[in-house]
Amino acid sequence: MSAGVLAVAHATARIRLAVAAARAAQGAWRQIDRDQPSSSWAVALGPVIAAVAGAQLAAAQGTEPWLLRLLGQDPDQAASDRLNPLSLSGITGDGTPLVQALQVPMWTTLRLLGRGVPIAHAMASGQALLNLMVRTAVADAGRAADQVGMVARPAVTSYIRVVEGGACSRCIVLAGREYGVSSGFARHPRCHCGMEPVTREHQPKAQDPQRVYDDMSAVQRKAAFGEAAVKAIDEGADIGMVVNARRGMATATVFGRTVQATTESTTKRGIANRVIPKGTPRLMPEEIFRQADNREHAIRLLRRYAYIV
Repeated sequence: MSAGVLAVAHATARIRLAVAAARAAQGAWRQIDRDQPSSSWAVALGPVIAAVAGAQLAAAQGTEPWLLRLLGQDPDQAASDRLNPLSLSGITGDGTPLVQALQVPMWTTLRLLGRGVPIAHAMASGQALLNLMVRTAVADAGRAADQVGMVARPAVTSYIRVVEGGACSRCIVLAGREYGVSSGFARHPRCHCGMEPVTREHQPKAQDPQRVYDDMSAVQRKAAFGEAAVKAIDEGADIGMVVNARRGMATATVFGRTVQATTESTTKRGIANRVIPKGTPRLMPEEIFRQADNREHAIRLLRRYAYIV
């Protein structure tokens, strides 16, 4: 299996975990008692959180085996600088605890009901939001793990963006772009793009947006770009000129905090809980990469906040 295929397979495995978690969450949502939606969801929330956190953990645990198979051992990596998958489970990409974040779909439903929206429509809106949030949370956990794992390996100098044919137009125009290893990963809610590390020995062939476009079906092209844009591209227009690549893209995730941090540890007995004073905001990996002056600074912060142990 080639290195490029390994990167795609790794991203695909993460998508499967996200989809499975979303199905579990939606199954619970469909069982809500419409006469008592709020209390009914409160009862169902525990198993849903467990399913999502479990998928996040599995996604994060897939990072080290993937990097090992892709790059082999890094002799310069400190034994203490190992990814801590638990640190990325139970929270969203911006650090919001799942127990809090996954109440938002119900709050949205109740707000719509208060406005007189029929309950079927309000529940459908809540379910759609739940699906988006769950899939994003799992994907973010996996990507954060990948980047933490890469930063902890001195041999990794950068990464390239990996997308698939079903990606949106904003992601496709970024296909194959190379970024510094500690650069934040631009993404949007429900984005399933991944990354592939670059080292002196491992120089993956970067994807080309036009080739990604060419490999898409007519249905995929229309869904991603819209009919007018497809016509323009097919007539020779440059994809990068047709699509505003930066529109809606940010290193912040769906909840949009300026500083991505959390005061929550994974568990009361977790590593982060032992090394970070109670009540101290815990920076998320994205915020660390954004604030770090250099790689060494990033590694110090990753150690401080227990993402590597």
